[in-house]
Amino acid sequence: VKVVASHAGLTVGEDGKSAQALEDLALICSLIGFNVVVPADAVEAAQATAVAVATQGPFYVRTGRALLPFLYGSSHQFTLGKADQLRDGADVTIIACGIMVKAALDAAEALAKDGIQARVLNMATLAPLDEAAILKAAADTGAIVTAEEHFEHGGLGSLVARVLVQNTPIPQEFVAVKGRYGQSGKPAELLKEYGLTAADVGAAAKKVIARKQAR
Repeated sequence: VKVVASHAGLTVGEDGKSAQALEDLALICSLIGFNVVVPADAVEAAQATAVAVATQGPFYVRTGRALLPFLYGSSHQFTLGKADQLRDGADVTIIACGIMVKAALDAAEALAKDGIQARVLNMATLAPLDEAAILKAAADTGAIVTAEEHFEHGGLGSLVARVLVQNTPIPQEFVAVKGRYGQSGKPAELLKEYGLTAADVGAAAKKVIARKQAR
């Protein structure tokens, strides 16, 4: 079974909460044997779809409705199960998927102006998860922010937290949809309303660094 699921997340926009899938990653990641990918742009989405066709076993590719900026050129090569480090830094690591990868990069650029160096990982594959990249980031930076257009529970943040708590417990902050369903609105307005902007990612980074320093 190969599923390419469109219209995921808040950026479905005006269609409202009945059409905004915010729990899908939790559901699919709980199924044994599924490969789960959340591309960051059209280039990665096309490559992930081709990998899905060529890969034995069930596959879920999550895409949205909104137009996204290109983060990759045609030379990019998507690799199933491997995180892609888009920016290096020693103070904090931002692990993001889907549309939140661009927000993570924008947040890292803003943080740099405040003297904070943030590593950014595009964790496009949620299953199988690149645990090695997570553990290296934990060892190198000592603080993690996860960012996803999904409910706080059961998605990327929960998967990363499981790896950390089992291996090297460090502070983690979650940028995600928390405690409520979606609603109708323009995508940019909804992202701001639900705390999924670059500014929100940056604030989470500063908070988790403060927690690290207080330990």
